[in-house]
Amino acid sequence: MNFIKLLTPRVIAAVLAFSSLASLAQEGVSNTSIVLGQSIALTGPGSALAQPFHEGAKMYFDHINAAGGVNGRKIQLITMDDRGNPATTVANTKKLLDKGVLSLFGFYGSPQVIATYPLIKDTEVLMFAPMAAAEELHGEFYPNVYSVRPDYSEESAAITRHAAVIGMHKLAILHATDGESLVALKSAERTMSKLGSIVVAKASMASGSLANSVDKVLEAAPQSFLVISDFSAAASAVRELHAKGFRGPIYGFSNTGESLLAEQLGTDGAGVVVVRVVPKSDNNSVAVVRDMQANAAAAKLGKPNVYMLEGYLAARVYVEALRRAPGELTRARLKKSIDGMNDVSIGGFRVHFAGGRVASKLVNLSLIDSYGRIRE
Repeated sequence: MNFIKLLTPRVIAAVLAFSSLASLAQEGVSNTSIVLGQSIALTGPGSALAQPFHEGAKMYFDHINAAGGVNGRKIQLITMDDRGNPATTVANTKKLLDKGVLSLFGFYGSPQVIATYPLIKDTEVLMFAPMAAAEELHGEFYPNVYSVRPDYSEESAAITRHAAVIGMHKLAILHATDGESLVALKSAERTMSKLGSIVVAKASMASGSLANSVDKVLEAAPQSFLVISDFSAAASAVRELHAKGFRGPIYGFSNTGESLLAEQLGTDGAGVVVVRVVPKSDNNSVAVVRDMQANAAAAKLGKPNVYMLEGYLAARVYVEALRRAPGELTRARLKKSIDGMNDVSIGGFRVHFAGGRVASKLVNLSLIDSYGRIRE
């Protein structure tokens, strides 16, 4: 006798329900939890940026969990350290996907995201809010990547426009040689040239050669400088430029870290201009900043910076998408929810995914003043 005929309707319904729950569990969703996967540089290169980003995101997820989670489900963020190494990111991501996470969240580094993407290509797994700004990640070949921050072309355009206003069209570039800095360099050269800047010289800041690099680019008589690196190397470059008499504007991308650079330079940073892609991390007039500061104080995380705010914002946007997801939570419904976020206020920070996969085009320039303070 056919086995199916022996099953009562009640048993069949139970079997189907179990299969449905198993399917959901494989997508990182259970009756009590939502599981996300993150590979990020908690140590090693990039950790000074990535660590506070992770802390900001986890801080908000913990805050939501303490209040009962999202629709009764608590968010579990599984985080693995890749030390900024793309090969390790790939290995970590394979492990995370094997665990059946709902999505990937908050990876650090454009090279890491690019290396990892083939693992989720042609699947429903999304990579949400990577701390990465390569232009190509926003293009047609990366449809599963949803970014909160704009890319380096937007940052390059803002710097170029500012330099043009003050008549500084001849630009030199000093850059680090890590993967993220090289991605930013490529975007800067392409975008700035299109918008009328003249890149008269460029040089790497490889270990031990900073003084020689500065001498080389100064020979081209630039009117302004773009320094592409983390805050530590950027601080050294600024001091070297000033020591050799350069008094023109010096710019930095968002990966330079305005507040971290200001702390390193103090009064030596006067006149340095740094891109910021989130609100100012101590701007109490913005609701989401006030919320972050309160959460950070409660968690005893110390003074928040721009990267902690970026992670906090990424988590808040993600939670809002979870809340808006229609019906039972699946990867496909999460995507539909994100796609439908049209000019949504996240504590005063505007989010607009509709028609694209980039939530914000906010690009501000911050000035370090003669007291070592950040001014907009």
